[in-house]
Amino acid sequence: MDQRIFHGKLEPRDFAQALVGEFNRGNLRVQQIGDHKNIVVQIASRERARSGGQTALSVTMEKVSDGVAVKIGKQSWLGIAASLGQTALHAIRNPFALLHRLDDLAQDIEYLQLSEQVWETIEKTAQALGATFELSERLRRIECSYCNTANPVGEPRCIGCGAPLGDVQPDTCTNCGYVIIDSDIKCPNCGKGL
Repeated sequence: MDQRIFHGKLEPRDFAQALVGEFNRGNLRVQQIGDHKNIVVQIASRERARSGGQTALSVTMEKVSDGVAVKIGKQSWLGIAASLGQTALHAIRNPFALLHRLDDLAQDIEYLQLSEQVWETIEKTAQALGATFELSERLRRIECSYCNTANPVGEPRCIGCGAPLGDVQPDTCTNCGYVIIDSDIKCPNCGKGL
């Protein structure tokens, strides 16, 4: 599962509405389940679609501290693979038969790019709402490990006792927004190298 956390004044329904508006058309249908704190949107091909194979993809949006966590599940590929295989068989038997399968081929290629299109829609929505991968306001204070005084993030020395604060400075993953520490080699949330 691919996950990203967007910080800001966001709600899961903001992303759900954007996904419904973008993908509930043509050969795709969208189903939304959940409440205001946790919403699952399933994007799937229609049962009797005019072209292309069958696919389905689930997007989970969950309210977290200071934002929304978005997870995209594994896409169902079996129907797309079967449709592409059928197109290949028709092309081997009779190359001119490929002309009759162009709609199927175009739809299958669009389905293969579905998860990237979902992330584009989510990121555009987040950007329009002013969300970022930066640290949220709540995490902009760090605590001195010697005297427990709250200090602004980025402060080199504790304002209470003068101890160095370099070891306790937080950072976020540029891919998913997860808060990481200096000793992390890769993000514990998305696995991307830092």
